[in-house]
Amino acid sequence: MKNILFISSEVVPFIKTGGLADVAGSLPKCFDKKKYDVRVILPKYMCMKDEWKEKMTYLTHFYMDLAWRSQYVGIMEMEYDGIKFYFIDNEYYFAGPMPYGNIYQDIEKFAFFSKAALSALPVIGFKPDIVHCHDWQTGLVPVYLKDSFHEGDFFRDIKSIITIHNLKFQGVWDMKTVKDITGLSSSYFAPDKLEAYGDANYLKGGIVYADAVTTVSRTYAEEIKTPFYGERLDGLMRARSNVLSGIVNGIDYDEYNPATDKFIEKNYTPRNFRKEKVKNKKALQKELGLEQDERKFMIGIVSRLTDQKGFDLIAYMMDEMCQLDVQFVVLGTGEERYENMFRHFAWKYQGKVSANIFYSEALSHKIYASCDAFLMPSLFEPCGLSQLMSLRYGTVPIVRETGGLKDTVEPYNEYESKGTGFSFANYNAHEMLYTVKYAMDVFYNHKREWNKLIDRAMAADFSWDASAREYEKLYDSLLSES
Repeated sequence: MKNILFISSEVVPFIKTGGLADVAGSLPKCFDKKKYDVRVILPKYMCMKDEWKEKMTYLTHFYMDLAWRSQYVGIMEMEYDGIKFYFIDNEYYFAGPMPYGNIYQDIEKFAFFSKAALSALPVIGFKPDIVHCHDWQTGLVPVYLKDSFHEGDFFRDIKSIITIHNLKFQGVWDMKTVKDITGLSSSYFAPDKLEAYGDANYLKGGIVYADAVTTVSRTYAEEIKTPFYGERLDGLMRARSNVLSGIVNGIDYDEYNPATDKFIEKNYTPRNFRKEKVKNKKALQKELGLEQDERKFMIGIVSRLTDQKGFDLIAYMMDEMCQLDVQFVVLGTGEERYENMFRHFAWKYQGKVSANIFYSEALSHKIYASCDAFLMPSLFEPCGLSQLMSLRYGTVPIVRETGGLKDTVEPYNEYESKGTGFSFANYNAHEMLYTVKYAMDVFYNHKREWNKLIDRAMAADFSWDASAREYEKLYDSLLSES
């Protein structure tokens, strides 16, 4: 039996701000229970819902030195979905209305969390073979494993992996403060270790000291070795390329299942979507006040409205796209200029454009189930989950070939009748428009081909089980080296 410990700053269903929580919460239950004992440790935030806090049981507490201060570390535990979760309790650090706040407070909070997570292990009597860390918030874990914890027998052979969910966020603060908080010696703050461009960088520390580095798609693992995607760490990513790999995220196939989804008007399966899927479209057109016509090409967008997601391309072409025989349904919040842009087009093209500038779980499911196509022209996309959801619901993705989008959407090939979606290579508004028009042409004029696209999309497997098999291979290879 191999012991694996996930250390993460957010975990579904307890606390979530982004895709990281889905990975840390959904992946552990998909491992082969006969071979792997996977447990998860996370902070006990005050802002967690009471229903979760009430189910936790107190395990123990101790005091830990963080640099020159002695800090309380409480440990709570709970079993959920067959997985054991541990929660690090400290009201000074984990109070507040959100898991993250000001970076200068987060820098100290997650230094405490990283050290407390490791310090708790001998106390709870769980010795992992591998600690699997996620993003900059746990970047100090591999550093501490090689530093103060290395002397003790308990920690000596523990291997570490760090997964980068988005390289943009690195946990950067000034060196003097980080030295003071972490208690690490000055030798760690050199350019080949934690120092980057004059500051201390938590994620860099994790990448330098971890035994393996992963990210959330194969293409993104290649992209981050280049200056454009590398967020000023591309040199380090090239240096660590021998231990760098990409494993694509999954989605929860029980939660996102058109056959059982409670949010949608009419359930359907790969066998009956030709008759049943369109009933969702008609219901959504009615609900949102769009022109009710089941033959209209309907494009969905569910996203944070930011530059990263390609909204400058959409803004540039939106007027022109609205001249076509299409409808747009948009759901999301983000940068004000994009929120206002969609509000403007919803006013200008009533019956054609529906702008829903908020977030709603129910409406997102309805969009995945109702639309014909799903537009996602990202500038960069480490993995992306929306395209996986749209494939699952037989809503054909139109994406830019970057990161996880390139790895998960196979471009349509009319000559060989292959592919699960449409894609374009260059970050260019005209290329995006051309691809949208190409998809429309297939939808309107080659209906049998369009339905075969949907068949292939719904047959693709991006469940967490597929990701778990890849991680099992990585764990096994790492442990066979030692």
